[in-house]
Amino acid sequence: MTLEGLESPKVQRFQRRVTFLSAGGTFLDGFDLTVIAVALPLIASDWDVDPLQKSLLVSSAIIGSFIGASWLGNLTDRFGRKAMYVVDLLAFVVFAGLSAFSMDVWQLIVFRFLLGVGIGADYPISATLVSEFASNKRRGSHSTFLGAMWFIGAVVAYLVGLALLPLGDFAWRGLLLVGAVFALVVFFFRLKLPESPRWLISKGREEEAHQVMMQITGDATLPAFEPAKAGKQQLRFLFSKTLRKRTFFVCGFWFCYATAYYGISMYTPTILAPLTNGDRAVTLIGSGLVALLGLIGSLIGMNLVDRWGRRPLIITSFAGLTLSLIVLAVNLTPTLTFLIVLFSAAVLFANSGGGILNFVYPTELFPTSIRATGAGFATSVSRIGSILGVLVFPNFVAIWGNNVALWFFAAVGAAGLAICVVLAPETKGRSLEDINKEEETVRV
Repeated sequence: MTLEGLESPKVQRFQRRVTFLSAGGTFLDGFDLTVIAVALPLIASDWDVDPLQKSLLVSSAIIGSFIGASWLGNLTDRFGRKAMYVVDLLAFVVFAGLSAFSMDVWQLIVFRFLLGVGIGADYPISATLVSEFASNKRRGSHSTFLGAMWFIGAVVAYLVGLALLPLGDFAWRGLLLVGAVFALVVFFFRLKLPESPRWLISKGREEEAHQVMMQITGDATLPAFEPAKAGKQQLRFLFSKTLRKRTFFVCGFWFCYATAYYGISMYTPTILAPLTNGDRAVTLIGSGLVALLGLIGSLIGMNLVDRWGRRPLIITSFAGLTLSLIVLAVNLTPTLTFLIVLFSAAVLFANSGGGILNFVYPTELFPTSIRATGAGFATSVSRIGSILGVLVFPNFVAIWGNNVALWFFAAVGAAGLAICVVLAPETKGRSLEDINKEEETVRV
């Protein structure tokens, strides 16, 4: 018997529960990372914020997520999925709340950085737990649902921003406080989830795995999971002959996606503002439409991933992103409508593949003993791309203008396309154990 083969209503209800609670974390990720783009114009008008401080406000949570992903992903493989799954939500609650009551810009930067540590940790933890409980036939849709919820969180950030505009100077504080309230709700529901039986077996804790299987399925028979293996959680194993192509592929496509997506999305309100005559509501509505199209792209990808497959989806995604950015770059005098339409097309394509398969490929291509470590490492590399995109864009715009910046991101998209064409494997319908036989040669 294998967990993947079980299709009883009880098991499916449990799998949906794991997915929804994990997606609650990615919803918070999307909300908390996007909310600073919504709040930044309000913060700048409330405080005297210089360009360096603006860059740090936008990038501090992303920098923190780099630390969280690289550090806590490894701890998840050492100490368990559930322990870290619950603990990292505390960072959301505490530091989102403290951010809302910051007394100056430097306090806000520090609290956003610490919030980012929790954000970065949640990527490998949630994605790993979902992949280890999901069935083969539905693993893609369950995992990509996490990505879709990220973009729902981003859209909700814009909606909450619009709703709180009447609060005036307190609006940005209310925005940040809402994130803490959302996190508190998810935290309490996560407390009741069990540990992953795959992880328990990989640690030789078979009796506990029996108990979890009885809780999930009503049958204590152990599934055909990977046996315990010593010493495979070291980071250097990711660069062994067995895994290095997979590691390069996962880190490469995610880095390229993050560089392009964050560079554009974090500054969409800033780019649109000069064309809206300073109307904050119109700016937020336009930016929200771009985020909404990004969400639609993720939903399209979620419905195609288990039918069409991972490889064609991610190649199409990067091709569409790159083409959209090229069209944007060649237009020297864009209108507001043109910018909204082309930005929307760019994020729709980006999120239909790269933006959701970053929750699938990292957990499929690494074995149980190093799954969260590998996913965490890939997340941390993607955060380097995010930081690069966030810091490069405003400086390119200041020195050379929007079009040069867009050409830069188009080149990044083209690099991502090349990586996917050469290295993207097809893992649709295969068990995690089959994908991760150590003697298997990576299929490209």
